Amino acid sequence: MRVRLELRHLSAAAVRIATFNINGVKARLPRLLEWLEETRPAVACLQEIKSQDDGFPAKALQAIGYHAIWHGQKGFNGVAILADGAVPREVRRGLPGDPDDAQARYLEAEVNGVRVASIYLPNGNPQPGPKFEYKLAWFARLRVHAASLWAEEVPVVLAGDFNVVPTDADIWAADALAEDALTQPESRDAWARLLGDGWTDAVATLHPRGGVWTFWDYQAGAWPRDHGFRIDHLLLSPECADRLCAGGVDKGHRGRERASDHAPVWIEMTG
Repeated sequence: MRVRLELRHLSAAAVRIATFNINGVKARLPRLLEWLEETRPAVACLQEIKSQDDGFPAKALQAIGYHAIWHGQKGFNGVAILADGAVPREVRRGLPGDPDDAQARYLEAEVNGVRVASIYLPNGNPQPGPKFEYKLAWFARLRVHAASLWAEEVPVVLAGDFNVVPTDADIWAADALAEDALTQPESRDAWARLLGDGWTDAVATLHPRGGVWTFWDYQAGAWPRDHGFRIDHLLLSPECADRLCAGGVDKGHRGRERASDHAPVWIEMTG
């Protein structure tokens, strides 16, 4: 505990950016408000809000000081970007590259000089099949768009649920998801190509030995047994990577009543 408190003290002047797959923003609203008020990230990216645009709880968030933009969809998917005391300036709604793709999985905004994207990459199961093909195609489109952001040479954070377990060090047991789309060689290769383009995996940089989980299934006692894996990530452009000073997972929030099956993931960058 002392180490964590000292780290927070050292980074008190830093900017905190977080990502949280909320698994239903209306169903988890009490947990979301708790987390925001307890940790106070400057920017929070949400995924799986599972809400149409007109049902998003903007007023409840404004009541605690957060402004929001969101890209909703009835019953599933959906992403949002929240900012503490600032209004996110929307830059892009939807990932370019496929005009027929109507799924609400990408939202991009500028907040206080930093470009932030909230990403909910397709799960891809069952694989092989059309859903896995859609996942890989979406991944390829993301890489193309990420390259265009890179070329702008501005601070960029790509944050969200990427639905990929990057390495065996990012899961409680290497063979636990052997047939799952999250661990297939094609998924990991797509992730590696993104990193190869120069993006920094913030959590892996800060915790190079692995063993950091962001998701625990509701089934099979995964949470009490700590059988988790890491699929929620923050990728940083060089302009942000140079400012990275801290990061981690708010793991305790996964254990609260009616919690999401994901825990919030955060980084801090020097101002």
